[in-house]
Amino acid sequence: MQQFLWTVDRLSTGFGKLCAWAVVGLTLLISWEVFSRYVLNTPHAWVLDAQIMLYGLLFMTAGAYTLAKNGHVRGDVLYGFFEPRTQASIDLVLYIVFFLPGIVALTWAGWTFANDSLAINEQTFNADPLPIYPFKFVVPVAGAMLLLQGLVEILRCVICLKTGVWPTREEDVEEVDVDKLKEMVHVKDSDIESLDRLVTQKGGQS
Repeated sequence: MQQFLWTVDRLSTGFGKLCAWAVVGLTLLISWEVFSRYVLNTPHAWVLDAQIMLYGLLFMTAGAYTLAKNGHVRGDVLYGFFEPRTQASIDLVLYIVFFLPGIVALTWAGWTFANDSLAINEQTFNADPLPIYPFKFVVPVAGAMLLLQGLVEILRCVICLKTGVWPTREEDVEEVDVDKLKEMVHVKDSDIESLDRLVTQKGGQS
């Protein structure tokens, strides 16, 4: 079971990292358009639409990656003090009540809209039109990836309810660990307190 969880995590991570390369294309596209517009005086009508599509690609495909890394924002003020089983119970209810209906609807509707767009060869409205249907297919693909990762998170909740311990994750992106940072730079809490007192004294003298 653990290997299955990690396999889906790797899939979501790889998918996110692959799509993240769009930021390079977005950066180059914007830089080129600025140069072309203000230096060569030859703006391009289609560039704005392309920028929006690339940004949408980044936004949509980041969901599964972030969920795989447990990186979505949550209110940890109380949640962090709960026992793992209590956390798993809360997460399981929220996944079933809110996450699954929303993501299933997103994936289903996205697939319908993308196929309708393909059927009419939908394009942008400007002098140099771009096809829209390839971008619209991003919606159901990203939704399906997010749904798959969500099902894995539900499995994690079930495992935690049975064992009382959260299944481990493969780490990729982590928040800054203050204690580790202190160890790296060889700083102790007493050093920080001494520095604070020194700053306070200097402030009082001035």
